[in-house]
Amino acid sequence: MTPPIAQRLRDAAASVGRERVSMQALAQAHGPEAQGTLLLLLAMPCLLPVPGVGTVLSLGIAALSVAMWRGHGVGLPPRVAALKLPGDWARRVLHGLATAYALAGRHARQRLDTLTAERWHPVLAAVVGLMALIVLLPIPFGNLLPSLALVLIGLGLVFRDGLAVALGLAGAALAVLATTGLVLWAWTWGSDWAARWIS
Repeated sequence: MTPPIAQRLRDAAASVGRERVSMQALAQAHGPEAQGTLLLLLAMPCLLPVPGVGTVLSLGIAALSVAMWRGHGVGLPPRVAALKLPGDWARRVLHGLATAYALAGRHARQRLDTLTAERWHPVLAAVVGLMALIVLLPIPFGNLLPSLALVLIGLGLVFRDGLAVALGLAGAALAVLATTGLVLWAWTWGSDWAARWIS
């Protein structure tokens, strides 16, 4: 599966010009919208410093988490499907996806597949929803850790590789700790600044 999809994504990237490309077009180039592949598609653009993309895509990630919780399939919500990336960023997303599939194809394999079984999907859904919330927060470079965690979880679901899922869960825990630390620091700094200003 991996070589064809990686090559298909590279071919799609090569065909992108300067025009803006919708997420729906990227989804069609990516292939079937299974939960793992859709999670990869939504998480990869969040790694890029494109203003507003994380805000919109976090809604799609949240919708995917609800579908995973309910055990249903899901397509791209209309607002997410209509989101358009500049051509150069769309190429980077496609190349990033192709690289992820190529690397996973060399190293991933079916193992610890208990973590990819359906009974674990509610747990993964809760983690995916939490990562969507962190992506939504206006924190500089705050998308990086949760997006990487989502990419790993998505690859784990695609390849039924529980090790990748476990690494994704560890990355999610790190993202929660880092975000909590930043929020507490901002709260403390803001309280001190307000106290000095009032006094």
